[in-house]
Amino acid sequence: MTVDARAAARRPLHLAVGGALVVATALIPGAESVAADRTAEVTVPYTCTFPSGPERADVVISAVLPASAATGEEIHPGDVSVEVGLEQSALGRFTGLEAATLAATADLTVRNTVREHTADASWQGLQAPGMPLPTEGGAVLAATGDVPTVAFGSPGPATLAPAGLTLTLASFTEDGAPTTPPELTVACEPADDEERPLARITVRDSAGPTAPAPPPDDPAPGKETPEPPAPPAPPAPGLAPDAHRKIEDLTDERLEALDEENPGSCPIEIPPEWVMTTAETYAAGYANAAKLDGAAALGPAFMKVVLNKRYINDSCASTVDVTSEVEFDHEGKRQLPPTKATFLSYGFMPTTATMVLEQVGPPAVVRTHTVTNTPTYPEESTVTAQLSLRLYDVEVNGVPLDVGPDCRTERPFEQVLKGYGQSYPPAGYLVATGGNLTGYAHIPPFKGCGVGENLDPLFTSAISSVGKKADNYTKMRQAPLCVATNPDGPDCPPKVPKPQK
Repeated sequence: MTVDARAAARRPLHLAVGGALVVATALIPGAESVAADRTAEVTVPYTCTFPSGPERADVVISAVLPASAATGEEIHPGDVSVEVGLEQSALGRFTGLEAATLAATADLTVRNTVREHTADASWQGLQAPGMPLPTEGGAVLAATGDVPTVAFGSPGPATLAPAGLTLTLASFTEDGAPTTPPELTVACEPADDEERPLARITVRDSAGPTAPAPPPDDPAPGKETPEPPAPPAPPAPGLAPDAHRKIEDLTDERLEALDEENPGSCPIEIPPEWVMTTAETYAAGYANAAKLDGAAALGPAFMKVVLNKRYINDSCASTVDVTSEVEFDHEGKRQLPPTKATFLSYGFMPTTATMVLEQVGPPAVVRTHTVTNTPTYPEESTVTAQLSLRLYDVEVNGVPLDVGPDCRTERPFEQVLKGYGQSYPPAGYLVATGGNLTGYAHIPPFKGCGVGENLDPLFTSAISSVGKKADNYTKMRQAPLCVATNPDGPDCPPKVPKPQK
């Protein structure tokens, strides 16, 4: 074990940093699923807010879904049904309007989760046809329709769980005319905190990190070749000359201590106090707003980085995994700088707004996975954070629209961007030298918008997405790191990169 530890320790140290995180989700569409489907069903008690007060509604949700899928496989829920059972006390309002039939439109939020990744899909516009309004007892409205596909970008156990529900109830008189008023919209929330998944899906890892093609002088397949020695670790631009020697210079006593802490274990985790350091960088780019047929400039975002919070070198698996952390900083606030964007709302109405992405919760997590048994050292980096999107200074067709001080997405949402590269020779995105990070966006519904009138539905319908791949492509370019151990290096102070569309 001591030999393995020393060999692992002498492999290059890969410093990790992420680019700016913009409205991206871990759920991305991919190829068609070929897993066997089965009908999933769950009953969820809801509390619906009627004008007369809260009413209980037992809701049965069902859909045909696969038992398993690979990462990136597109899952299309089939035969979707949302059956809403309403008590007579909830129906009394419509009886008073002399209604004879009642129809409904159901909009259901479904929370898709795989491990720590969560994103909400909106099953909108499910239609329940008109049914006779009973004079006694309750009624069940069965809403059906097509819903968006979903794909999971991370392997592991996944769940689809019903969350918020909105009902638009339409009532009609005996001759088919709408009543006055013709509709009632009620918001429903699960009656308790118990999560009742509609389905559990096993998500398999479809592929590992993408490795660059081998050099042309590689031997033909099938021929045995000795394992190439680990290439030397030249200092990356902007790093101190001894940055890669932090692990190499571990004393035998420290290496033996690592062996004692990991008896019989191949992976060696280097304590952070031996390798951790700080750095700074900028990132800038663009995020498409698919519904608004435009793109918003993002950044330049200043980032404070803590490198190597965790460093695991697995000589058995020939991998190195590094975890780092990132905090955004704009004028002392955890956010990207505000940016003004102009779009055509609904394809024709010019709308200008200032938007700001605010970092919430813990620091952004940057995970870098490097394969070390390939001479090129292919590397995959994933950046994940929690953000909230806020809007202000809104103008529609040149006329100011007062949205209030807290017009924002109704909840924080997870952001994921990825970058791929190789170390020898340096190419693509590398954590130390920067490059492009890309992903797709999922924007939740808005809340708190409007003064004197509720503008939440306006911004939700115009901006919010349902997690499809076509929505809100994001591309950020990160500058090289300015590392604290080399403040006089060529990348210090950190430079502002030129964004690429």
